[in-house]
Amino acid sequence: MPIIEVTLAEGRTPEKLRALIHELTESVVRTGVAKKESVRVILREVPKTHFAAADETLAERAEKAARTTEQA
Repeated sequence: MPIIEVTLAEGRTPEKLRALIHELTESVVRTGVAKKESVRVILREVPKTHFAAADETLAERAEKAARTTEQA
């Protein structure tokens, strides 16, 4: 029973999350790893203040981009 765990920043629509679940499940089935009934998908959404890259949270990055846009 494959378990696919995905952690992503919150903010996507329920429709996009549902599409992601579908595509991940179909990929496992298509590759012959397991039957659809055996596939488990867990999506973990984290606040943008808790998701960082290069010592900068996604919230900080968005604030910086907004300031740059305002100044332009």
